[in-house]
Amino acid sequence: MRTKHCGLEMEFSWGIGQEYRRLLLSLLFLATWEAGSGQVHYSVPEEAKHGTFVGRIAQDLGLELAELVPRLFRVASKGRGDLLEVNLQNGILFVNSRIDREELCGRSAECSIHLEVIVDRPLQVFHVEVEVKDINDNPPVFPGTQKNLFMAESRPLDSRFPLEGASDADIGANALLTYTLSPSEYFSLEKPSYEERVKRLGLVLRKPLDREEAPEIFLVLTASDGGKPELTGTVQLLVKVLDANDNAPAFDRTLYEVKLLENVPNGTLVIKLNASDLDEGLNGNITYSFSTDILPNVKSKFYIDPITGEIMVKGYIDFEESKSYEILVEGIDKGQPPLSGHCTVMVEVGDTNDNVPVMEFKSLSLPIREDAPLGTVIALISVSDLDSSVNGQVTCTLSPSVPFRLVSTFKNYYSLVLDSALDRESVANYEVGVTARDGGSPSLSATASVSVEVADVNDNAPAFAQPEYTVLVKENNPPGCHIFTVSARDADAQENALVSYSLVERRVGERALSSYVSVHAESGKVYALQPLDHEELELLQFQVSARDAGVPPLGSNVTLQVFVLDENDNAPALLPPGPGGGAGALSQLVARSVGAGHVVAKVRAVDADSGYNAWLSYELQPAAGGARSPFRVGLYTGEISTTRALDEADAPRQRLLVLVKDHGEPALTATATLLLSLEDSGQAPKASSRASTGAAGAEAALVDVNVYLIIAICAVSSLLVLTLLLYTALRCSAPPSEGACGPGKPTLVCSSAVGSWSYSQQRRQRVCSGEGPPKADLMAFSPSVPDSGDREDQQPATEDSLSKVSV
Repeated sequence: MRTKHCGLEMEFSWGIGQEYRRLLLSLLFLATWEAGSGQVHYSVPEEAKHGTFVGRIAQDLGLELAELVPRLFRVASKGRGDLLEVNLQNGILFVNSRIDREELCGRSAECSIHLEVIVDRPLQVFHVEVEVKDINDNPPVFPGTQKNLFMAESRPLDSRFPLEGASDADIGANALLTYTLSPSEYFSLEKPSYEERVKRLGLVLRKPLDREEAPEIFLVLTASDGGKPELTGTVQLLVKVLDANDNAPAFDRTLYEVKLLENVPNGTLVIKLNASDLDEGLNGNITYSFSTDILPNVKSKFYIDPITGEIMVKGYIDFEESKSYEILVEGIDKGQPPLSGHCTVMVEVGDTNDNVPVMEFKSLSLPIREDAPLGTVIALISVSDLDSSVNGQVTCTLSPSVPFRLVSTFKNYYSLVLDSALDRESVANYEVGVTARDGGSPSLSATASVSVEVADVNDNAPAFAQPEYTVLVKENNPPGCHIFTVSARDADAQENALVSYSLVERRVGERALSSYVSVHAESGKVYALQPLDHEELELLQFQVSARDAGVPPLGSNVTLQVFVLDENDNAPALLPPGPGGGAGALSQLVARSVGAGHVVAKVRAVDADSGYNAWLSYELQPAAGGARSPFRVGLYTGEISTTRALDEADAPRQRLLVLVKDHGEPALTATATLLLSLEDSGQAPKASSRASTGAAGAEAALVDVNVYLIIAICAVSSLLVLTLLLYTALRCSAPPSEGACGPGKPTLVCSSAVGSWSYSQQRRQRVCSGEGPPKADLMAFSPSVPDSGDREDQQPATEDSLSKVSV
């Protein structure tokens, strides 16, 4: 089998040897492959059959066959349909449908199919140019199959009669035409010269015409192209010999050249022609018209006045449609027979900047993640302008203040790439405007915009408004009551901003934190799961964690300090009268000889509450029957003293009721009963001796108690300092241990004539924050020192005068 070599096409015989076939294949590869400036070139002959091999495009682009399908390998050819296709199994580019070079490019000397090869992951674009080679598939064609020529018999020898030549749709040697004329004794053929544009195809009279001898002459004009094999076309020429009018009109020039800008309005004068005829009368009266051989598009664009010879515009002149027009004009006189003269008007169309650049976005990769690296390709942009020269040179610019830039990747192709870091929390969407402007004067521009959405990534942890909150809760709250709401805000979006709350679990004494409080995972509401007791737990410090639903999740903590406020829920408690004493009525012997203001007894009580709720006052209840008692009680000291000197009229046994009341709202009370026995004066020495002995013993006991209290305070303070030093050392070497809160020690009360000292509560106050040992507070009440007058006039110490000493 033989194949003619044209571009990619190559003929070879299967019967030749293997070495010869290898040589031909090597020549084929060299003829089809050209690499430069990042572009791959192939060539293929027109009219190639379906399946004709063009090139190994995948191999030539450096792509592996296995990655063609996963990377979405695709080929796009703007306005070229599906002329070429790629086999994704072997990466071969082949002819898919009929390719007609004349249909694609007309008579252009160069004809190529531009392919865009696009692959994803990552996004890449390759440009492939396939040159379509011409073959001799179009024969020369004349405007008609027959042409009638009228010639006066009086025409002199060497008269020239122009003929319209044939046209060949091919190019190059395939369109190089030669003409031959059938043998004739009257005419010879004047062939066109390619060096002189004026000289055209025509018949030259070589022998005088004689209508009586030969009124009609038949000739055959043959046009042959330069292809192999050559193709021909013919037209029959019928020459009718006329008599009389023997001078034809003659134009000033045979070729006129005119330049005309595109888009001129209708009626614009192109040129005014002038022809002269040496004849007189009707034989010299010339009428102008377009030649019958003129192309249809010329007739649709121009009009000639038959009288004046003015050629004017009557249609839309577009440089992009046609860059030049050839107008064949003939001037015919009115003689019998009429004679004609011919000329050619070449109209060169000048380009104006009348086409706006056109932009097209391709392969948008949206949305783009906010953590995308710099240089990430977001979109491909192609621009085009139908104008020529500087009017068709296009530059692209971006709208200001956007984190993107344009990168020119190929002629009239740009990539929109990321130029600076993105932050969705600052800007979630960009309207990117691209302006394409040509180099014309004035320049024309086109603007297109693309909305670039920034996709969120989990780069923001939930944040609380402040790192620590203080919550005040009254004790004895109902179980499950809402005490506080925590709220954290996450600047991210969707699931990355979905916040859930939880407790940071730890131990509170012997129990878990979750047995005291809980937090709702969605709303952040904090609930107290059980009633809180100020006397047992004064401060509960814990942390709440907020965590989003991103991958990986991010979180933060907030500290809550819950202070349990005291309520008056403990009534005053009476203390035993002395060491080893019971809790019943207090009995006391009193000598009748004592004077006014003598202290005979003291009521002692304590309140487990704190502050005003633990501030006690004492009142003496009225005696039965309304009798005035010779005794009174100190309002804040609880000391029982005489109001006057006792006499024989006073009952020997006095029963006193003392009401002990705190200052809470509402106030709680306790009642103490005192039984006083009055002794006569004869028994006074003994009683006085016993009283003196009792007073001395009480004073010695008080001194002993004060000494013990001072020793206890010093011991506890030393223990506290030692504990703090040990705790600091442990914190530096090991994680901190959970705080523990244990039960307190019994109340210790020291009474004297000038006031009282006591632990502030029956149980030690528990402050549980998870850091350090619990603290015990020693409450120091201001002493109530009686004047020489009434002790009950003394004012109580205010809450501001109370001082807590941590031991």
